Amino acid sequence: MKEGWEYSTIGKLCKTYSGGTPLKNVKEYYQDGNIPWLRSGEVCKKYIYETELFITQKGLDNSSAKYYPIDTVVVAMYGATAAQVGILKIEATSNQAVCGILPNTKFIPEFVYYFFCYRKDFLASQAQGGAQPNISQVKIKNLEIPVPPLSEQQSIVDYLDSAFAKIDAMKANAEKALNGAQALFQASLKEMLEPKEGWEEKTMNNLCSIKSKLVDPTIDENRELIHVGGANITSFTGELIDLKTACEENITSGKFKFDNCVILYNKIRPYLVKVAKPYFSGLCSADMYPLTPSKDVCRNYLYYILISKDFTEYAIKGSARAGMPKVNRDCLFAYKCYVPQYNVQKRISEHLDSLKSKVDRLQANYDKISQECGALKQAILRQVFE
Repeated sequence: MKEGWEYSTIGKLCKTYSGGTPLKNVKEYYQDGNIPWLRSGEVCKKYIYETELFITQKGLDNSSAKYYPIDTVVVAMYGATAAQVGILKIEATSNQAVCGILPNTKFIPEFVYYFFCYRKDFLASQAQGGAQPNISQVKIKNLEIPVPPLSEQQSIVDYLDSAFAKIDAMKANAEKALNGAQALFQASLKEMLEPKEGWEEKTMNNLCSIKSKLVDPTIDENRELIHVGGANITSFTGELIDLKTACEENITSGKFKFDNCVILYNKIRPYLVKVAKPYFSGLCSADMYPLTPSKDVCRNYLYYILISKDFTEYAIKGSARAGMPKVNRDCLFAYKCYVPQYNVQKRISEHLDSLKSKVDRLQANYDKISQECGALKQAILRQVFE
């Protein structure tokens, strides 16, 4: 605690309340609404100037939703953004998954914002529940906060604004370099896969097959095999992460057995582009296709077809369904493309491999800088508040 600062709880110093959700089946509560209605997933940036959804006055009157004034500090209480914080720059309402800390004369909103950034990890650790852990409004109200003089609060805000802007600029520069390299790679990928004279039209059924069968992961010969699920493949890069054996993950349902010649294509949510070239034999999720290349196609060339924008757009269109977007086998194997001779495939793949390795290095650099920037911000917040 800082010497000379007073401390009290959010609940004693500020008025707080959460919102509500008008009945979804009453169209008059939403249709042609003009009252901004914030959801917890939208609490993901410092200043909030707009909402995706709106409710009507009738929806407001017939629910527990309430108006938040401008400069209300909002804290997400549910889901993936739980403990995220923002500041409203519009008058708005919210659903029950958002806690609003109303402005008052004791605090500068940005000071409260930075305090919640500082306490984010602690607050997130307080989340309770099963499928969707949540932070109760009571825990937010019981959170102890320092109350320095307004002039000191403003000095702290100015200092943090300046420091965070420099950190954000460093991250933005790394992101710009990565985006440029990714755009160049995608342009090269598109150009090199475009059909040339002498190329033959093929369907995916001509290029690969699924030879693997579902096996029991609990029997001894399979228990020590590495298991690959969708979460183990990084989108776009194909990097395999956090790998464990079937035994370590306590896998019990049927899985595909694969060797190190296949390409793993995750059929769930094809827009995520989760495609990998394993360097080992193992087991994969039943939500994944272990594709064995035919003798007429180079494994790397098939990989680049599967991560191409053209194939991804085709897979997205073919996977439209109400619940979970999923590419079925008929759709996958019906895809048509033009393929050159094997030696040309190898030359193209080698060139793309070189470009992709540069993109992967920039991706790793961006991930490292992003992590370091987050750690640096937390170090500065600790310096201010501890």
